[in-house]
Amino acid sequence: MTNTSSDAVSYFTAQLEFRTDVADVHTALESGAPGFTLLDSRGDAAWAQGRIPGALHLPTAEIARRGAALLDPAPPVVTYCWGPGCDGATRAALAVAKLGYRVKEMIGGIEYWIREGFGVETDDGVARRPADPLTSPVAGITCDC
Repeated sequence: MTNTSSDAVSYFTAQLEFRTDVADVHTALESGAPGFTLLDSRGDAAWAQGRIPGALHLPTAEIARRGAALLDPAPPVVTYCWGPGCDGATRAALAVAKLGYRVKEMIGGIEYWIREGFGVETDDGVARRPADPLTSPVAGITCDC
């Protein structure tokens, strides 16, 4: 092993500067003043299937063309896509950063949002599934980390 504790501090500080998780995003949204714009970077069919309440829909392929007209330059942007098996949120965050915005990626995507038991909005309203015990404690929606 060649890294030092200083290397680790730098690496993990950068991780926290550029990434957030679904629990922190949920807590911020529930506060009523999240301090960021939540951007769903998935396509139209995925958006119609379900999205995080309050998210802005802007597919990754449209960010360069439409982002400046849709995004407020003041708050940072938090991007999400499907989940850990998808790099769509990373590509969206890169496209947003190229426009000059502060940006973070929400790790876990909508998959972990749903698996942690948070509500998903459709045209029919907001639905919630029970938390998956493999990703979240069943006694309450918090990991206590």
